[in-house]
Order: sequence, then C-alpha cells, then structure tokens
Amino acid sequence: MNVLSQLGWGTRRWLANIGHAAALLFRLLSLVGENVRRFSLVRDQIHFLGNYSLAIIAVSGLFVGFVLSLQGYYTLQRYGSAEALGLLVTLSLVRELGPVVTALLFAGRAGTSLTAEIGLMKAGEQLSAMDMMAVDPVKRILAPRFWGGVVAMPILAAVFSAVGVIGGWVVGVLMIGVDAGSFWGQMQGGVDVWKDVGNGVIKSVVFGVTVTFVAVYQGYEAQPTPEGVSRATTRTVVVASLAVLALDFVLTAMMFSI
Repeated sequence: MNVLSQLGWGTRRWLANIGHAAALLFRLLSLVGENVRRFSLVRDQIHFLGNYSLAIIAVSGLFVGFVLSLQGYYTLQRYGSAEALGLLVTLSLVRELGPVVTALLFAGRAGTSLTAEIGLMKAGEQLSAMDMMAVDPVKRILAPRFWGGVVAMPILAAVFSAVGVIGGWVVGVLMIGVDAGSFWGQMQGGVDVWKDVGNGVIKSVVFGVTVTFVAVYQGYEAQPTPEGVSRATTRTVVVASLAVLALDFVLTAMMFSI
C-alpha cells in the first residue's frame, strides 16, 4: 500500500506540474501582442541570447560543414556521384543538422543562462518584490525572454546552415577538388525552398519555443537556493535536449509523410 500511495502521489504531482507548465505556456503565447508593443524589452533579449550565442553557433556550423563534406565526398565517390556533394551537405544542414544542433547548442548556452538568471532573481526575492509592487513578473521578466529566444533561434539556425555550406564548399572545392559549378549547381537544382528550407525554418521555430520555454519554466519554478538553481540549470539542458530530439523525429515524420 505504501508503494501504491507513493506512486499515486508521484503521478498526481507530475500531472499537476504538466498542467502548471501548460498554463504558463499559454499565458506566454497570449502575451505576444503586449511584447510587440514593448519591443525594446524583446530586442534586448534577442541581443543577449542571439548575439552572445553567435560565435559558438558559427564555429560549430563551420566544422560540421567540414566533416559533412569530407565524409560525404568519400561516400559519394564510391557511386560516382561526387558532383552531388553540395546537395548532400545543404540538405543535411537545412533539413536536420542546422535546426537540431543549433537547438542543442542554444539550450546549453542561452537556455542555462536564462534559467540561472531567473532562478537567481527568485532566490534573491526580486520576483516576490515585483509582486509586492503590483508588477507581474511573467509579463515583465518571463515573456520578453521567451519571445526573444523564439525570435533568435531561427536566425541562429540560418547562420549555422549558411556557415556550414561555406565550410562544405571550402573542403569539397578548395581542398578536395570537386568542381565548383557542380557543387553549386546540384545544390541549387536539388534544394526546394518550401519543402526543404521551409521545413527547416518550421523546425527551428518549434525548437526555439521548446528550448526557451523549458529554460524560463525551470528558472521560474526553481527552489530559491543555490542548490535549487543549479539543479534547475541541469534540468534545462537535459529536458530541452531530449525534447528537441523527440520533436525532431515527430516533425520529420509529419513533414515527409505529407
């Protein structure tokens, strides 16, 4: 009976947490109009989350492009299709690696920063002080950070993919010697703007909503202690990474089954 009681209590608490998270997400989504009117707050968060993550995103995209081009060339060469290297690199980046790797890096760099910042504000009783002054912390603190991350994520994914294509061109054309005309021609002829690039943009937006919401929620619900903030930061990386990978499978299955 003790085991059943603990199982029931754990299930009840888990369902309550899901309901609280869903209510917070709907409220953040409903504040889009107010954040457009007060865009200066969102702009500052786009700079904080996007600009400060740009270096790691660009460098990672460059080296991912290097590896894709190198591995793809030796694979395609077996079948006499080395001229399709540009198409392989670009499709791999815009469909999958660009949105997914960017989201994982974004969770590790910007997501942890958001969780730690909000968690420390809660531990320092700044959020409680805002409540005492009749200032809604969800509107003033959480919503601008949430929408800043949603806007920054697709931009970072586009930068990752673009730099990755350049990295693939450097290795494939300049180092290995693939014909430059074939590299760019196959890429331009085989990549569909709406089906390939558009699906990648949709993924990056969904991942941006997911990662940023997990970060702000974990910070908002963190225990107001140093240990609580550190555990919330760790949960942000774990939960956001698993959510991105799971959503990537679901979105890929939906997009390519239509």
